[in-house]
Amino acid sequence: MSVVVAFLFLKLFAIATLNISVCNGSSYVGCVESEREALLSFKQDLEDPSNRLATWIGDGDCCKWAGVICDNFTGHVLELHLGNPWEDDHGHQAKESSALVGKINPALLDFEHLIYLNLSYNDFKGIQIPRFLGSMGNLRFLDLSGAGFVGMIPNQIGNLSNLQYLNLRPNYLGGLYVEDLGWLYDLSLLENLDLSGVDLSKVSNGPLVTNALRSLLVLQLAGCQLSHFPPLSVANFSSLVTLDLSHNQFDNSLIATQLYGLCNLVFLDLSDNNFQGPIPDTIQNWTSLRHLDLSSNHFSYLIPEWLNKFSRLEYLSLSSNRLQGRISSVLLENLSSIQSLDLSFNELEWKIPRSFSRFCNLRSISLSGIQLSHQKVSQVLAIFSGCVSDVLESLDLSNTTLSGSLTNQIGKFKVLNSVDLSENSISGQVPWSLGKLSSLRYLDISNNQLNGTVSEIHFANLSSLTFFYASRNSLTLKANPNWVPVFQLEELDLRSCYLGPPFPSWLHSQNHLVNLDISDSGIVDTIPNRFWKSITQFNYLSLSNNQIHGEIPNLTEVSQLGTLDLSANNLSGQLPLLASNVMVLDLSKNKLSGSILHFVCHETNGTRLTQIINLEDNLLAGEIPDCWMNWRYLLVLRLDNNKFTGKLPTSLGALSLLRSLHLRNNNLSGTLPVSLGNCTELETIDIGENEFSGNVPAWIGERFPRMIILILRSNKFHGVFPLELCHLAFLKILVLAGNNLSGTIPTCISNFTAMATFLGSDSIYTIQYPSDFSFPGKFFNITEQFVEEELITLEGKTLTFKAVLRLLTNIDLSNNKFSGEIPAEITVLRELRSLNLSHNFFSGRIPENIGAMALLESLDFSSNRLEGEIPKNTVNLVFLSHFNISYNNLSGEVPDEAQFATFDSSSYIGDEYLCGPVLKKLCTVVDENGGGKDGYGVGDVLGWLYVSFSMGFIWWLFGL
Repeated sequence: MSVVVAFLFLKLFAIATLNISVCNGSSYVGCVESEREALLSFKQDLEDPSNRLATWIGDGDCCKWAGVICDNFTGHVLELHLGNPWEDDHGHQAKESSALVGKINPALLDFEHLIYLNLSYNDFKGIQIPRFLGSMGNLRFLDLSGAGFVGMIPNQIGNLSNLQYLNLRPNYLGGLYVEDLGWLYDLSLLENLDLSGVDLSKVSNGPLVTNALRSLLVLQLAGCQLSHFPPLSVANFSSLVTLDLSHNQFDNSLIATQLYGLCNLVFLDLSDNNFQGPIPDTIQNWTSLRHLDLSSNHFSYLIPEWLNKFSRLEYLSLSSNRLQGRISSVLLENLSSIQSLDLSFNELEWKIPRSFSRFCNLRSISLSGIQLSHQKVSQVLAIFSGCVSDVLESLDLSNTTLSGSLTNQIGKFKVLNSVDLSENSISGQVPWSLGKLSSLRYLDISNNQLNGTVSEIHFANLSSLTFFYASRNSLTLKANPNWVPVFQLEELDLRSCYLGPPFPSWLHSQNHLVNLDISDSGIVDTIPNRFWKSITQFNYLSLSNNQIHGEIPNLTEVSQLGTLDLSANNLSGQLPLLASNVMVLDLSKNKLSGSILHFVCHETNGTRLTQIINLEDNLLAGEIPDCWMNWRYLLVLRLDNNKFTGKLPTSLGALSLLRSLHLRNNNLSGTLPVSLGNCTELETIDIGENEFSGNVPAWIGERFPRMIILILRSNKFHGVFPLELCHLAFLKILVLAGNNLSGTIPTCISNFTAMATFLGSDSIYTIQYPSDFSFPGKFFNITEQFVEEELITLEGKTLTFKAVLRLLTNIDLSNNKFSGEIPAEITVLRELRSLNLSHNFFSGRIPENIGAMALLESLDFSSNRLEGEIPKNTVNLVFLSHFNISYNNLSGEVPDEAQFATFDSSSYIGDEYLCGPVLKKLCTVVDENGGGKDGYGVGDVLGWLYVSFSMGFIWWLFGL
């Protein structure tokens, strides 16, 4: 017996000794040959642009290869860390240039001992998740997030019964879906499940299945298109600490019943759902929460007072809701642990209490859009200048009605990296202490009343500054011509700040600029060649509204440029050639000349992404080229106010997405090409002031159902008013003035629905940027828009309308040869602001119900053959500021009430039978017995004419 014991003792001692030696690394085995071969096979199916797998070569020890971790005792590969590294320390973006690209080789099955596999944020080019991954039964960690997989998630993933971590979140393009989540039943050890972005809309058993996951600590189902969620078992989910159901379609019933009882939650994100009404009281039971995000919903009423219970809360976001009322000064005082507070974009009022100076953990506060009870910016900074100033990293007080001066207190915030004070009434100069904020990365002081000079001292220590916005102030940036800033900006917006007259040379040092706007900045200079050569990485460039002269070089190599705005300068020469990726091009209001043939017809074999071209107000000449086939994404084309000649090219019909066409004030001629009818998305046509001829095409009314603005002014069109135009229900502006049109106005004009009822349609076009265009910071939130601008004749003057165009409704048929009566149906158009039928041959009476057109501001019936009296109800036109009925055959009394008292005799000149105080002409009022009495009336005028004629006859008869 003792021999057996001794043998066992020696055996155990040997094992212990072996383990000690392994722990000390003295018995390191190295790579298993078959697994080395499997790794090389896996590599063969991948492209590796950044050489992340450069060490995976030859017969070396694969356990020492990048991303490979082996068991020191057996040499088997245990872990593969092949996730794409992040762009920066904050994890904002995976490095696109370092992604592994290709497919997943089944050689992975040779790693029988693999417990960890991370392939996240690589690019597997839209393939399905391989089913064979379900055979790797020892896996405990699987991360395939953001790796470009699409299609249905295979049920075989449910075979990985040892999994503790599973992340299948797709990239931003989505593409993964599940119809049955039954495969989750067998993942009983799962602690972390992330299916965010996976389409679960067709799953009926998903939330019920998750009730079987009793070990679950983290559940993330953001953006899964979910609208229902059965109650989570309190018993099964007592350990759940993180729940993310953001970006779905849940309503209040989720909180009230389905999530009731999850009292151990530490992280809860319910942002961007359909919650409405008051914030549910159920949430007050989750006092263990440290992170609570209810942003981007429809919560209304007051912020509940029970929020004061959340003493552990570190993150609170209620932004982008409809919360109202005044925040009590004590409501948030107990949130002593708060690190991030976001109440922005609500309808709240608050006077930040002085007690907030004790919030020594506060790192981020956003109050954008909240009314801060007339607090001055110096008062707010003083409140945060206690211990808060030592930790505060982000401060957003934009659009909070702040006033007063920005004092040197701003320099006390030692770690501040983001400041947004935009859209307030802050005045005075920019304090020099701003230059002390060495950690400052983002600064927005735009849209204020700041003035004075900003110099190099303000930027002396701002070496981290990356985003700077100071537009729409009265600032002057004064810098030495040799100044080289310590910062490297990515975005700069100094619109309306004075930088000139020379082109700011310090911009040459900014090698990382992506978005630049220095429009209206007093530059009187040429653009240096050095600058043009440095913009290869630009997405957005605006130098408009300066006095820049010289020529624009060809920019075909600037392939990232999305928007180029050089409008309202003195640029000359020919149009430059541009890369095909330019989305918005505005070179209007310059002195560019010559043909546009080379510009339009360059690279006719490629497809251009351009959506807006604005070349108005230049000296461009020649025919419009017939090469528009490759501009199929074009939404807006403005060639007005140039010197173009000839006919319109038929290839314009290839612009099937075109919504706005402006050719006004050129020398174009001929008939409109029938191919233009293929542009069925057109909302605006302005071809006024040209030499177009022929009939007004009937297909305008048949092919353009969305037409809002139709302007054919001052051409040589003839024929009748086409009945087909009455199909344009959305039409708001119709200008056919200055042609040779004849016939009557059809009664079907009452079908112009948008002129009869307010539809609220805007002539604003949003530019859709492709996914590979990057707009960080503020420019990422700016939607590039093009707002229609039209020249409309109102009150006898030609005016430019832009921002208010959506409110303007106008019919102008003046200076034609229309005849017949003005149809009574025109009075149905009660949204009309302007009606001009002057200089035609209309006869009959003014429509009796004209007073029903209550919004009319301008009414012109002059120079026609109208007769009868002015309808009494014209006095109902209370907004009327221009009224002209001169040179007709009207009679009777002119109104002198309300706004009619402001119209002088020029409104009635040539109407000899009109009378009244305005014309200082007595009228005869006929009484009930047929007699007359003194007054201003037509009877009195006719009576005096009769007496005068009779007396003249008698004098002639008697030779007097």
